[in-house]
Amino acid sequence: MAKVLTEDRLNRPGGAPLKVAIAIAVLGVLGMLIVDHGPWNKPKLQPAFMASYSSTGEAARAVGAKVMPTESKLQVEPEPPMPKPVHPVNPAPQ
Repeated sequence: MAKVLTEDRLNRPGGAPLKVAIAIAVLGVLGMLIVDHGPWNKPKLQPAFMASYSSTGEAARAVGAKVMPTESKLQVEPEPPMPKPVHPVNPAPQ
């Protein structure tokens, strides 16, 4: 009895779209792995003594940018100006 049910499930129609979807998903994942981690995509790291500038600030100053520190924020932010709440037009009956 169990063998008949298993054979019926293996031979039923309609499995082609699922197989196509799985094949496309596998090819997509393999394609992303090849593109992201292929032999042509190796990081080109420079040690600190070979790099031209040791910080972003130095590189910015070298091309003429003005590097300024960020403004410090207040410890307690003031309340934003907003209208005061008013009483409801129709108060709830008591």
